[in-house]
Amino acid sequence: MGISGVLAVGFAMKIVAALFVICAVVLILIILIQKGKGGGLSGAFGGGMASGLLGSKTGDFLTWVTIALASLFLVLLIIMAKFYKPSISKVGPPTVTQQPAAPQ
Repeated sequence: MGISGVLAVGFAMKIVAALFVICAVVLILIILIQKGKGGGLSGAFGGGMASGLLGSKTGDFLTWVTIALASLFLVLLIIMAKFYKPSISKVGPPTVTQQPAAPQ
């Protein structure tokens, strides 16, 4: 499909695709800053800052944000799978060729 496929879709689908990419990147970042059983990546960058910044319920907040972003990600994925169909331009009708009959 490449670049020509992206240019051939409608404006609304370009917006949906952009939202999909933004949602994916934010979802990755939110997952990385969560504190896991082993401390996670947030511990490597001073994980105490996240809990101090958002309060003591940061784990609950980040869990709900992750659930909401994952839901949005799946909805956008379904929309793109259903409606992301590039229009084909400058292509003529398909040609039908006759196969010779097999000798009997």
